[in-house]
Amino acid sequence: MTRARLLLLLVMGCLIGAFFALDLGHYLSLAQLQARQASLALWVERHFVAASLLFLMIYVLSTALSLPGASLLTLAGSAVFGVAWGLLLVSFASSLGATLAFLSARFLLRDWVSARFGDKLATFQTGMAKDGPFYLLSLRLIPLFPFFLVNLVMGLTPIRVSTYYWVSQLGMLPGTFVYVLAGSELATLTSTGNILSPGLVAALTLLGLMPWLMRGLQRRLALRRLHAPYQKPIRYDYNLVVIGAGAGGLVTSYIAAAVKAKVALIEKHKMGGDCLNTGCVPSKALIRAARFAAEQRKAGELGFSPSQSEADFAAVMARVAQVIREVEPHDSVERYQGLGVECIEGAARLVSPWEVDVNGRRLTTRHVVIATGARPLVPDLPGLGDVPYLTSDSLWQLRTPPRRLLVLGGGPIGCELAQSFALLGIPVTLVELADQLLPREEREVAEALCQQMERDGATLLTGWRAERAEYQPEEDMRVGLPIRLHLRRGDETQVIEGDQLLLALGRVANVSGFGLEELGVTLAPRGTVAVDGFLATNYPSILAVGDVAGPYQFTHFAAHQAWYAAVNALFGQFKRFRADYRVIPAATYTTPEIARVGLNRKEAEAQGIAFEATRFDLAELDRAIADGEREGFVEVLTVPGKDKILGATIVGTHAGERIAEFVLAMRHKLGLGKILATLHAYPTLMEGNKYVAGEWKRAHQPTRILALLARYHSWRRGA
Repeated sequence: MTRARLLLLLVMGCLIGAFFALDLGHYLSLAQLQARQASLALWVERHFVAASLLFLMIYVLSTALSLPGASLLTLAGSAVFGVAWGLLLVSFASSLGATLAFLSARFLLRDWVSARFGDKLATFQTGMAKDGPFYLLSLRLIPLFPFFLVNLVMGLTPIRVSTYYWVSQLGMLPGTFVYVLAGSELATLTSTGNILSPGLVAALTLLGLMPWLMRGLQRRLALRRLHAPYQKPIRYDYNLVVIGAGAGGLVTSYIAAAVKAKVALIEKHKMGGDCLNTGCVPSKALIRAARFAAEQRKAGELGFSPSQSEADFAAVMARVAQVIREVEPHDSVERYQGLGVECIEGAARLVSPWEVDVNGRRLTTRHVVIATGARPLVPDLPGLGDVPYLTSDSLWQLRTPPRRLLVLGGGPIGCELAQSFALLGIPVTLVELADQLLPREEREVAEALCQQMERDGATLLTGWRAERAEYQPEEDMRVGLPIRLHLRRGDETQVIEGDQLLLALGRVANVSGFGLEELGVTLAPRGTVAVDGFLATNYPSILAVGDVAGPYQFTHFAAHQAWYAAVNALFGQFKRFRADYRVIPAATYTTPEIARVGLNRKEAEAQGIAFEATRFDLAELDRAIADGEREGFVEVLTVPGKDKILGATIVGTHAGERIAEFVLAMRHKLGLGKILATLHAYPTLMEGNKYVAGEWKRAHQPTRILALLARYHSWRRGA
């Protein structure tokens, strides 16, 4: 490919050099054309086909090489071929030449530009993929933009070649027609500079903007039809009403109150949402108890007599409840009212784009933010309706330990809970449809977790589909296992039994029951509220954040979106900010912990992104050896030959804490060299990040310079 590029550059350079060396531009002047018009017309009349082909070839070559003189060639087209045939020749020749220039720019420059400026051009490229034809048509119609520059820039975009050709043909036609008409009066022209008068330039510019003006008008009319059934208030009670007091709603209302907006926060259940009451907080409290149980199993390794203590399940769950109570004040009504947020307990219902009903009150507001979160997915599994199953919402009410827990789902939630129960001494069987746990992670990562969970006592069934559930309460009376799951994997079948069934199959956005359907708020194919890059729905006054909007279902992601939603709602009339999802960390709090930001190998390969992988095993890290936590690794993907970070994966103790350095580096475009140059305290687990940077540096040593240095030091020794 490099040779082909060099060859193309050589050919283009020779042709352009010949043009200037032979002074061919001398023949593309208005005076020369006027002087030779009669003889050229006579020659064309005698050799019409040959003349047409020759003109077409010269025009295409001139345009493809971006040589000066295109306007003179256009004038010549009508001066010697006539208006109709000249317009036809020039229209096709200019489009063909422009397409060749476009292809040359794409072949020579696009990979280089993408490798160096891809992150900066990401938004532009996304816009081009969606609205490229409109951008191109406008640029072609407006004569203020040099056509050679349009060819160059468009070659760096993902627009299709066929689209580029026909849009160019259409867009250049009005300007071409003006020049062709001018060419028919060639004898009277004194300069090519006055062909396009200011009025004509303004008219063509307006024509170029017409597609965008029409689209804007179409959007305005569509929005007017959407708002037609509702009466917009003259005055508003609030600047912002937030529905849902989970992470997204709390942060949105906090930011709004901080900038002195009048904001109401409506919650029908509990402040803090799922994260506080049924998600992050209780699960991490349970995981802490499970980790203590695991540490006791390692007593002999650390020089202690093996511990015989057993978990008191009821006490463990009571502590989980106590942890929730201790964290509750952080998300309480009292705290947020003290911050300036009006907290309202009740079920909200949208009745218009600017009105919300709650407890018999109708609140008017300039903007509404939907932050209603998500609920556990309950599958359409035959027989499940008869089973008293658990979810991550209802699990926390248990006080009696299950005799055998069945877990359906091997994602982060299923793995965290299954491992925790197993470590507490409860028999656990986990079923996952995919052929590995954590299907989004690399197989090596999933295998490390799988092996540890099996050592912890969990039975793992990957690649099995649950086909039917049964519940036989009479079995429970005989101290049996009343729940049965019928599984299938290919031609194999089996039945597993338990007394509790936990569904951990993901979460479904809460989009019904509060007026979205009646208003016609658009939903995305995945069942979430459809939002644009600024987090607005199809109603500009209604925004959405968090699990109800996606695309990620993380507490920290909901809080990240909340800033954009609050600022865009309150100050969008001046400036709107597009939500930035480029650097989003994720962590699974199993043993070993798994944390990731950016790409892993699986995703990079699926997307066709070139990368280098650098890895450091924790077995080589002093602190990991001292702590007896040798399992795991740090792996970083970088741009080939560069220290720019594409993604990082950490497997091991406190991976969720240690990933933050890579998040910071990626967010602020710091390479591995900067991490290597950062002083890390010794001995810490964080040093693993520095050592992986050192591994990358070692693999990219300047071998020639080092060889010269070796010779220099040898000379200094007198050797």
